[in-house]
Amino acid sequence: MESQHSPVVSNANLFKGKRVTVVGLGIEGVDLVRFLHAQGARITVSDARPAERLQARLEQIAAIPVHLSLGANDPRDMVTTDIIFVSQGVPLDLPALAEARKRGVPLSSMFKLFLELCPGPVAGITGSSGKTTTTALVGEMFHRDGLPHFVGGNIGVGLLSHLGRLTSDTWVILEISHTQLQLLPERSPNVACVLNITPNHLDRFSWDDYRRLKGDILRHQKADDCAVLGYDDAEARALAQRAAGEALYFSLASDLPGDGSFLRDGWAVWRRRGREQKLFPFESLRLPGRHNWSNALAAAAVARACGVSPRAIAQAAAEFQGLPHRLEFVASLAGVDYYNDSIATTPERTLAALRSFSQPPLLLLGGRDKHLPLEELADEACRRCRGVVFFGESGPLLEEAVQRAAQDRPAADRPRLVRVASLAEAVEASQALAQPGDVVLLSPACTSYDAYDNFEERGADFRRLLLAQACPEHSEGR
Repeated sequence: MESQHSPVVSNANLFKGKRVTVVGLGIEGVDLVRFLHAQGARITVSDARPAERLQARLEQIAAIPVHLSLGANDPRDMVTTDIIFVSQGVPLDLPALAEARKRGVPLSSMFKLFLELCPGPVAGITGSSGKTTTTALVGEMFHRDGLPHFVGGNIGVGLLSHLGRLTSDTWVILEISHTQLQLLPERSPNVACVLNITPNHLDRFSWDDYRRLKGDILRHQKADDCAVLGYDDAEARALAQRAAGEALYFSLASDLPGDGSFLRDGWAVWRRRGREQKLFPFESLRLPGRHNWSNALAAAAVARACGVSPRAIAQAAAEFQGLPHRLEFVASLAGVDYYNDSIATTPERTLAALRSFSQPPLLLLGGRDKHLPLEELADEACRRCRGVVFFGESGPLLEEAVQRAAQDRPAADRPRLVRVASLAEAVEASQALAQPGDVVLLSPACTSYDAYDNFEERGADFRRLLLAQACPEHSEGR
């Protein structure tokens, strides 16, 4: 697509001498501190966590002169500054931020600043599930075509430190979360993809607010921009009426109305302006699960909208093996296969994982509850699983939901239920239940915040626990 992107702001000495407060020292916070220091800003870092929980991040900015304000978000750091940069995940209703807004202090973010400064066209991908896999696969499609591109965003890559390598010809492919859309720049991605919008994060957002934030990825699109929408998801499909430019779809159905990518006779097919072409056979995909068929179709639609060749799309689709913590095969121990799906922080994602296996798995559920409906997951666990092991803070709640669902089933058809305290104990319990030929699936349906900083740490711990048995040199103390 030939995209006329918005004018960008020069970043030369943009913040020289300005007082800047960075709230939240995660990946975004470190990226901001480095960038703002290079711009000559006077930086304060505010984080509610104490220093001992931030050691790795503090080491990354140790050479930069910043004022550290840790252990609480002090309102004085917000009202005595020229601008505040808020990392995603930091609640915008913090009292300190509310006081700053009341006094007219502007709020921004890494994502907002990056889009204001980015010189090239942007493809942005959001959704309740599947966005990391889809973003990474789009990047692989660009790579196979030899096109200049950069992959970043909520995929775990800071953005601002990469601005210097970008040109007006570089496509920037971004995974975008709903929290990154809270502080929206007056620019939307030139190709904006909404995979799906399903209940998520209801512990912090109302359903209406969450839906609105996802749709905001289209807010500032122009007439020559493009929206790629999940046709099989009613909420995503309905956003077509908000698209200022062309609306394309992707669908697992064979009778897709309109243009986009869809499944027909085992092939991914691309249709645009009345012309159709086959892209790749679905049997070539290495990604497990029907939900990943949808992700592959979405990636193909985004890539074609950006001008990537069908040849490169087919090659990437056939070679892409997925990402860590997403139905990741970890090990086979005593004839039992172990899969790490720690990314599954919602019941919906766990349902998709369960439906990826033909044999009844032993399911590991637990973590911190997000106040999402559990009935469908509980019913599916009773029908599909040979056993369910509950762990963590939400273990009792999950066990109660599955017990309710099992009440109407014959005793012989009910899964074995075990509740333990920790993930390590859950692994032990699953091994006691498992038989050769079984699958043990960590797909927790909850966040990791009761015991880990993020789902990656939880998945890495699961992997460590298993590899320590498969290869003793992986165990701690060696």
